[in-house]
Amino acid sequence: MPTVTSFGLDRIGQIAINVHDVERATAFYRDTLGMRFLFRAGDMAFFDCGGVRLLLGTATSPEHDHPASIVYYKVDDIAAAHAELVARGVAFEQAPHVVADLGDRELWLAFFRDPESNVVALMAEPLKA
Repeated sequence: MPTVTSFGLDRIGQIAINVHDVERATAFYRDTLGMRFLFRAGDMAFFDCGGVRLLLGTATSPEHDHPASIVYYKVDDIAAAHAELVARGVAFEQAPHVVADLGDRELWLAFFRDPESNVVALMAEPLKA
C-alpha cells in the first residue's frame, strides 16, 4: 500500500541540453530565440526561462552524449511566436497545430530543431473562441 506523504516533485529548476558547439548553441538560444543569457562556466552556458534555468553544455562522458529530451516553451500567442522565429531563420518541422481539445482551451504545438539537432517545441493553451 503506498504511503501518503506531503513530498512531491513539482518544479523544474534546470533543464540540460547536450550540445557539441557551445558557442553556436549559445548564439542560437540567445540571439535567435531571444532567451535571457545568465552566465558562462567552462563548457556550459546558462539561460533564464521564466525562473527555470536552461543549461547548454557538452556531455561529460560518452554515455551522456545523446540528444536531449524535448523542451516545450510555453508562449501566449503561438502564431506570433512562430512568425517571429521564422523571421529569425528558424525552420519549423510543421506550422503550429492543435494536438488536443482540453475542453475550454486547446493545446497547440510547433516543433523545430536547434543547431545540434535537438527537438525543441513551442506550446500554447489558448481559450477556445
